[in-house]
Amino acid sequence: MRSVEMDKENKLEEEILASFERGEWQPVAKNKSEIARFAAMASASLAKDKRVNIRISSRDLDDIQAKAAEEAIPYQTLMSSVLHKYVTGRLVEPQASLTPRSSGTRQKRRAP
Repeated sequence: MRSVEMDKENKLEEEILASFERGEWQPVAKNKSEIARFAAMASASLAKDKRVNIRISSRDLDDIQAKAAEEAIPYQTLMSSVLHKYVTGRLVEPQASLTPRSSGTRQKRRAP
């Protein structure tokens, strides 16, 4: 099952592509210093220059690996993406009543 956020991102990408194909995009003047500044910003934000080791339950890791397989991405990439979205405030919890869980996923554990 794809997340609601992924569906929104895909819809946005489709809208941008359709807009481009309609010729609604215009080139901007090429300013080498501005291009270099944006390239440096992109490189800095995408750089993975630190290694982290964490302990995680085997059950959670199995679920993460299964979700990553559904998305066809490496599980470490999925974990990094989730952490990045969390720290940037873009990770949104789905409404419990609006997003039924499939039978193949684990239900939340209840306190005894």
